[in-house]
Amino acid sequence: MSDRYILGISAFYHDSAAALLRNGEIVAAGQEERFTRKKGDSGFPHEAVRFCLGEAGIAVSDLAAVGFYDKPLLKFERILETYLGVVPRGFQSFLMAGPLWIKEKLYIDKTLQQELGYSGPILYSEHHEAHAASAFFPSPFEQAAVLTMDGVGEWATASIGAGRGSTLEILDELHWPDSLGLLYSAFTYYTGFKVNSGEYKVMGLAPYGEPKYVDLIYKELLDLREDGSFRLNQKYFNYLTGLTMTNEAFADLFGGPARVPESKLTQKEMDLARSVQAVCEEIMLRMARTAHKRTGSENLCLAGGVALNCVGNGRLLREGPFKHVWIQPASGDAGGALGVAQLIHYRHFKQPRTVVPGRDAMRASYLGPQFTPEQIESYLKSVNAGYRRFSDPERFDHVAGHLADEKIVGWFDGRMEFGPRALGARSILGDPRSPKMQTDMNIKIKFREGFRPFAPSVLRERVADYFEHDSDSPYMLLVAPVKKERCIPLTAAQHQLWGIDKLNVPRSDIPAVTHIDYSARIQTVTPEANGSYYHLIKAFETRTGCPVVVNTSFNVRGEPIVCTPEDAYRCFMRTNIDVLVLGPFVLEKSAQPEWKETKAWQDEFQLD
Repeated sequence: MSDRYILGISAFYHDSAAALLRNGEIVAAGQEERFTRKKGDSGFPHEAVRFCLGEAGIAVSDLAAVGFYDKPLLKFERILETYLGVVPRGFQSFLMAGPLWIKEKLYIDKTLQQELGYSGPILYSEHHEAHAASAFFPSPFEQAAVLTMDGVGEWATASIGAGRGSTLEILDELHWPDSLGLLYSAFTYYTGFKVNSGEYKVMGLAPYGEPKYVDLIYKELLDLREDGSFRLNQKYFNYLTGLTMTNEAFADLFGGPARVPESKLTQKEMDLARSVQAVCEEIMLRMARTAHKRTGSENLCLAGGVALNCVGNGRLLREGPFKHVWIQPASGDAGGALGVAQLIHYRHFKQPRTVVPGRDAMRASYLGPQFTPEQIESYLKSVNAGYRRFSDPERFDHVAGHLADEKIVGWFDGRMEFGPRALGARSILGDPRSPKMQTDMNIKIKFREGFRPFAPSVLRERVADYFEHDSDSPYMLLVAPVKKERCIPLTAAQHQLWGIDKLNVPRSDIPAVTHIDYSARIQTVTPEANGSYYHLIKAFETRTGCPVVVNTSFNVRGEPIVCTPEDAYRCFMRTNIDVLVLGPFVLEKSAQPEWKETKAWQDEFQLD
C-alpha cells in the first residue's frame, strides 16, 4: 500500500505555517516567517510548504488531502454579524477588513488550488478543533481532557474537549466577543506592547508589579463565573468597533492613556501586568476544573495562544485537578496546520492511533530544516569565515569550556524547532551562574528590554535538584519555583526596592535564570529527545558541577529565529555573541573577517 500524505496549512491571520503527515507520522512542520525572515508572516506559506514536501521527497500531486485550519465562511459570518450589531460604529473597521475578506479569504478553495497547483480534496476544520487536535493527537495520552484558549477562531474563543484513542469531541465553547486571549491582548496594547506578539512581555513584566488592579478588573471589565466562563464589558474595549484594543473609557478607568511603545516603563505598567496575569491564571484554573468535571480524566492537553502562558501552565500543574499536563509546543496559530492535518488523518481517513506511554509524537519539536556539514562548510568558505571542525565528544567539551568562561554561544545544530521556543537547535546559550549574564544577553545580544527573563535548560535527571518540579517539561512551557535551598534571601534594603530596581539583585546560585519572583521557565533535556544538546549540557556539568545552561532563542528583537547557516552567521556577526557553533564547526569572533553592517540595521538598533 502506498504512503498517505496529508498537508495542513494555517495562513492569512498571523504566523502562517505548513505541516506534513505521512501515514499519521509528522514528517515536517515549519513557520513561514523562518524562511521569509518576516516576523509573524501571515501570507500563504509557500516556503514552508516547499520545505515540507522536499523533506518527504514528494510533489503536490502525491498529497491525499490538504487541510485548512479554520472555516472562512463561519469566520466571515462572525465578522459580518459583529459589524451589523454595532453599526455605524464599526464601519471604519469593516472598510478595512471587508474587501480583503471578500477578495482573498472567503474563497480559500480557489486560493489553495492556485497557490499549490493542487486539484485534490481540500478539507477544513474549525479553528479550535484544529488547536484541540494539535494538543491531543500528538500527546502521550490514550485519553485526556483538552482545553484550548486564544483570541478568537470563527466564533469560539475557548473550548473544552475530550479525546480518546483516535476520536476527539468538543464538549463546550466560550464565544466571541468574550475572550481571555483578547482580554490579555487589551492589556498588552494598553501597556505599550504589540498585540499578538508582546503578550509574553506582559507575562515577564508581571512579577515586578503588585496585583493592585485585580479587584477593578473583576468589578468593571468582566463577570467571571465559577466554571471559568465570563462576560467582558464591551464598554471598555474597542476591538468590536475600532482599530485598537481599548478605548477612552478603559483609559479613564486605569488613570490615563496607553503607554507609548518604547517609552520608559513605570510601576503602573508593572502593576497592570501583574493584575491581568493574576486574573488570567484564575480563569485558566477555573476552566481546567470544569474540564476535569466534564471528562473525569487525569490528563489535560492544552493549545491555543493562551497555552503559551507558562506561568499559568505551571499553576495548572501544581494546583489544578489533573495529574498530568501536556502542552502543544506550537500552541499558537502555527500549530493549527498540524492540528487540521491530524484531524483529517484520524477523522476523515478513520485511522487508528497508537500511543507510546510517556512519549509524545512531536519529536522534541525538531521538525524544521537541517543542514549537512558540507552545506555549512560551503557557506563558511563563501564568506571567508574562520572556523575549526570538531568531532564529538570533543566538540561538547570545547564549547562547554567557553560557556564556563562566561562566553555567550550561538548554538545551531540539527533540525530547527517548530513553535516559538528555541529548544536547543537554534539557541543562544550562557552560564546560568553568572550574575551579569541576563543583562549582557538582553542588552548586548538580543537588543531587547532588560527586564525580560531567560529560561534554563536542565538535564531531566537533575531538574528536582534545582527546581520545585520533578516532571517532564520538554517544551519550556512550565514555570516552577527555584529550589528554596538554592535561593538567596533579600536583605532588608533589597526588600525596599520596587519595580525594575529589583532586576540586578542575585536571587539564587543560578541568577541568570532566576526571575525576580524566584521562578524559572524550565526546559528538561534528555539524550533520547535532545541528542547533542543533552551531551553539551552534560559536558558543562562535568566541568562545573552545574547541569543547567541559559537558553534563549537565536535571534534579535523583531526578527524570527535563525533558520539557515547564513542567518546564524549574520546574527553572530551583528551581535556580541562570542562563539558560534554550526553543526561540527566552531567559530570564534576574533577569527572572523571584518563585518560591514547595513545602515538600516544600525538605525534599527541604534548601533554606533
